[in-house]
Amino acid sequence: MTVTADRGAAAIDVQQLHKYFGDNEVLKGIDFHIGRGEVVCVIGPSGSGKSTLLRCVNLLEQPTSGTILVEGDEITDPDADVDALRARIGMVFQQFNLFPHMTVLRNLTVAQEKVLKRGRAEATQVARANLEKVGLSDKADAYPAHLSGGQQQRVAIARALSMNPDMMLFDEPTSALDPELVGDVLAVMKDLASEGMTMMVVTHEMGFAREVADKVVFMDGGVIVEEGLPADVLGNPQHERTQAFLSRVL
Repeated sequence: MTVTADRGAAAIDVQQLHKYFGDNEVLKGIDFHIGRGEVVCVIGPSGSGKSTLLRCVNLLEQPTSGTILVEGDEITDPDADVDALRARIGMVFQQFNLFPHMTVLRNLTVAQEKVLKRGRAEATQVARANLEKVGLSDKADAYPAHLSGGQQQRVAIARALSMNPDMMLFDEPTSALDPELVGDVLAVMKDLASEGMTMMVVTHEMGFAREVADKVVFMDGGVIVEEGLPADVLGNPQHERTQAFLSRVL
């Protein structure tokens, strides 16, 4: 697979991606890339295809056609080692998907042990370091039911980080949270961005997109309508669909 020169070093490279659910074409030839260390926020109305695009990147959704490269390796190749490529990609969902019967610490160590084959001591050390990173060192022995939604989401981020991913995908990570809990989660994400983590974030948080994103992608109707610097897309949108969307949410 040859990649064009300017995209050869991309962390994520999506080329002519189509996705149908039955007769419904949800993604209509998406073409974009994310550079290493870049933060890209994907915005747009519900049903525009944002989350489907995100889930296609690590093949949680199987694209109908098109090519997706992860650090130059084609994850959409039928012969690809999908599990090995997925291991480079951390994923944080709207719902936290923590194991309710396990402590916070165990939620962070179980995949390290089973997937990365780390010993218990090393997995625990990594887990505790990531709990400290998200400000939850004191919750290691708690169960998810005893945490607020914002704390559970920060645990989910720490769990993803414990797998040492090269990049992180966030699917509307604050949309299930009470408004007063959103800030703590966004603060953790800002810290990750400042450390140089490659991030693709589907979000309704326009303030976060304006402050943290290197690039904003506006989707509507299964296509990318507009993309560029946050100051341009959010501050001076060129397309009337972008203008109409932002007039409702800003």
